[in-house]
Amino acid sequence: MPVVNRIAGLAEEMEGWRKQLHQIPEIGFDCFETAAFVAARLAEFGITEVHEGIAKTGIVAIIEGREPGPTIGLRADMDALPMAEETGLPHASTREGAMHACGHDGHTTMLLGAAKYLSETRNFAGRVALIFQPAEEDGGGGGRMVEAGIMEDFDISEVYALHNAPGMPVGTFRTAPGAMMASVDTIHIHVTGTGGHAATPHETVDPIAATVGIYNAIQTVISRNHDPVKDLVISITQIHTGSAENVVPEKAYMMGTVRTYDAAVQDLVERRLNEIVQGQAAAYGVKAELIYERWYPATINNPEKAAFAADVAREVVGENAVLFNDERQMGAEDFSFLLNARPGAYLFLGQGDTAPVHHPKFDFNDEISPVGASFFARAVETALPLKGN
Repeated sequence: MPVVNRIAGLAEEMEGWRKQLHQIPEIGFDCFETAAFVAARLAEFGITEVHEGIAKTGIVAIIEGREPGPTIGLRADMDALPMAEETGLPHASTREGAMHACGHDGHTTMLLGAAKYLSETRNFAGRVALIFQPAEEDGGGGGRMVEAGIMEDFDISEVYALHNAPGMPVGTFRTAPGAMMASVDTIHIHVTGTGGHAATPHETVDPIAATVGIYNAIQTVISRNHDPVKDLVISITQIHTGSAENVVPEKAYMMGTVRTYDAAVQDLVERRLNEIVQGQAAAYGVKAELIYERWYPATINNPEKAAFAADVAREVVGENAVLFNDERQMGAEDFSFLLNARPGAYLFLGQGDTAPVHHPKFDFNDEISPVGASFFARAVETALPLKGN
């Protein structure tokens, strides 16, 4: 079955929604206008059970099918990025320093398209929970919505989400059973010595030397401490210290990121970094503190649900346009919080040869909106068939 005809007929309307959303990007949890736009469209579709203000601006809307049954969750993220747009398009951002550079305007549009179709047809036995969440880019809005109790309150049994993918052919899907994207942790290291004149270094305790020692020792975690068959990235991305060529500073600061798919590897890294920081501090005679922040967990697809999602995608776009057992990535995604709470699957949907996400010239390809909306709709109808079907 190709793209659902009714949804294909909504293409122009969906493009209009998407371009309106693109002009009003909002950051983090402050997606007030976006949420209001979503709520207004849901009301127009005749969806009466709309729960607003979850995790500040999140929405969960319920569509009842023709017969009773379980509830499937479909998620779209709504937030934008704090960056200036450089597309020059007629529908470019009207907000200085904010733009939809990751395509969340398109994700929201695809879920709205599916919502309109499902509310009209209701050809399923059960319920659909439409999850519109803020703060995917920063803040873990997905986690906050799970903490708010959406899985229990709406009796959601499984969850699905899509993300556009520049560089993939238009309308193709890829997914995998198991790990799709990595966890993301942030490390902060504060080093304190004794400042003084650079001409008399023996009267100082140099935090720079200690920071360099810590940096070099961190590299051994990957090369000597962890199992080489388990993926791990530790990247130190910031070092700040000093103000003049003739002053030994008192303090230094180091920041970085840790990416893996295995919670046990996270535990290993945190333990070893603590040992390294304290050991190097003792060796150099400084004081040092590690702050290890665990942010998004790894995005792990349920194998059964991933296989189901791939089959649905094949119905929509054809056998050769779906890549299963795709390679996992070291990027992170807060849909992971929902997948930790319920089985489900995360898929990428190709949008062609466009600027990459998080780029000032990025724009979502409206051609794929009917494809994504059809995937959502067919996932519901396939997982929750009417008894007569």
